[in-house]
Amino acid sequence: MNSIPFQEIEKVIIKFAGDSGDGMQLTGTQFTNNSALLGLDIATFPDFPAEIRAPQGTLHGVSGFQVHFSSQEVHTPGDSLDVLVAMNAAALKTSLPFVKKNGILIVNRDGFDDKNLRLANFAEGDNPLHTIDKSIYTVIEMPINKLTREALQDFKITTKEKDRAKNMFVLGVLYWIYSRDMASTEAYLQSKFGKSDDLLQSNLKALHSGYHYAETTELFSHRYSVKKATMKPGLYRSITGNSALAYGLIAAADNIQLPLFLGSYPITPASDILHELSQHKNFGVKTFQAEDEIAGISAAIGASYGGHIGITTTSGPGMALKTEAMGLAVMLEIPLIIINVQRAGPSTGMPTKTEQADLLQAYYGRNGECPMPVLSTSTPSDCFMMAYEAVRIALEHATPVILLSDGYIANGSEPWKIPDTTKDLQQIQFAFKIALEKDEKQYLPYSRDEKLVRPIVIPGTPNLQYRIGGLEKQHNTGNISYDADNHEKMVLLRQAKIDRIADYIPLQQIACGHAEADTLIVGWGSTYGVIREVVEALSKNGKKIAQAHIHYLRPFPKNLGELLRQYKKIIVPEINNGQLIKILRDAYFIDAIPYNKIKGSPITSQELTTFILSQL
Repeated sequence: MNSIPFQEIEKVIIKFAGDSGDGMQLTGTQFTNNSALLGLDIATFPDFPAEIRAPQGTLHGVSGFQVHFSSQEVHTPGDSLDVLVAMNAAALKTSLPFVKKNGILIVNRDGFDDKNLRLANFAEGDNPLHTIDKSIYTVIEMPINKLTREALQDFKITTKEKDRAKNMFVLGVLYWIYSRDMASTEAYLQSKFGKSDDLLQSNLKALHSGYHYAETTELFSHRYSVKKATMKPGLYRSITGNSALAYGLIAAADNIQLPLFLGSYPITPASDILHELSQHKNFGVKTFQAEDEIAGISAAIGASYGGHIGITTTSGPGMALKTEAMGLAVMLEIPLIIINVQRAGPSTGMPTKTEQADLLQAYYGRNGECPMPVLSTSTPSDCFMMAYEAVRIALEHATPVILLSDGYIANGSEPWKIPDTTKDLQQIQFAFKIALEKDEKQYLPYSRDEKLVRPIVIPGTPNLQYRIGGLEKQHNTGNISYDADNHEKMVLLRQAKIDRIADYIPLQQIACGHAEADTLIVGWGSTYGVIREVVEALSKNGKKIAQAHIHYLRPFPKNLGELLRQYKKIIVPEINNGQLIKILRDAYFIDAIPYNKIKGSPITSQELTTFILSQL
């Protein structure tokens, strides 16, 4: 056994890349969970093809999983890679530009045969393993397919099944390099393959063989370790944005003791919310996989009308189909939560690539004057609280609510401090109307309280019958009305009710930055991490700059306009062609500066830093 020196480092950014059938998402997820169990701060960026089974060996068939783990606070998956694991030529070609100087390349030599080189569009006779500049990169070549097959030669499984275990071989290698215990992955394999002993034992054998191969070969000159991160005391787990959304919805339903109903049609990247909620029937959750988007939201409206918390989940194309039903929910003034996990568009666009392009759709994408509150998540762990908050606002203000996430947040993961649901969550103030008050002579379903909220009644409640439907309602009585003055009154009342929500949400805060800043970086959604990372770095270097991140997009916090006017310069980074900036200019007449990226990928720290410095 070689005596390999240990080197303690602060942070590492690794990308696992290969064909969509190589198990890179699973490998990355297992390495991430292992890192989280060690108490490291983490951020991940899964990136995979839109096709269920993309063409093997091709550039657009590359599936990648990037993980950034550190002993310090992490806000993004990182710009440049310390380590790239490339399972074939296409994976190397697409990811090499992001590897930093002196970075480590761990490559599967078996993925660089003539066929793979041709599929990756390399010229005949051009093999990057022969031409790559080894003064810039540390290149570690391993015949991973061959080594995995040799390790599993005694197993009575097919060659194809043996090759599927090569991701476990690679994972074992990485566990040795970064001084990891393999128990978490062993437990995962036991739970996944426990019913098939051959598959279980072959994957365990591949995992251990990779570890021992790294331990005994002379390819590696160093091993590394990263100290546990300093984090607030508490119970933590690694969580993705979609899982956090599901848990936030369950927590809200439990808080108010109402059953939760999800009516949804599967769509990338929102489907995992349906998958997660369907596993929690023990909390009274009902899930319905509808035949289309319209059926999904219509069922959720029916559930809400019947006394449940009605939820529907989708992405941009599905939002377009749901708009008529959203208008019905606005006219009915009943609670409903619409979660839009945004992706690149228009139409089906790039289904697995992230974008923030649906904000204007959420604001205005319905017929008539149809106001709805719009909230936004900012990180995977933040999804829990914002899902909870969406339910609170929907119930307390008798309105449908749009909650915006995106593919970057949905599939990414980070440590989540599990809240104490008895102390950390605001009690939801809601009750159905069950009888007439003493001074009420008749039930007026569209009478209003101080919040301009009408009473909500479960159908069948004695003496509290009322008319429903999408036609305009008469003030107080709820009867059908075509009166012009009444229509204007009801339109203004519905808008005023939404505007009044600003009295019941937190004031806008500065997230971080220089105390005497004259430049403010304003963001929403998944730009939070990169903005914070850049603002903190520039502030340390003496730049007078600060960050404000908006969770409540409609209505805005009451103090937002006053806060914005305190700064000489405002920059608004977005993963779209400039949507929040249009709304801010309209609402507050500010001369903000946009920074827009529309490439289906997050804004990097280097990109944003360069732009901000050019403006300063």
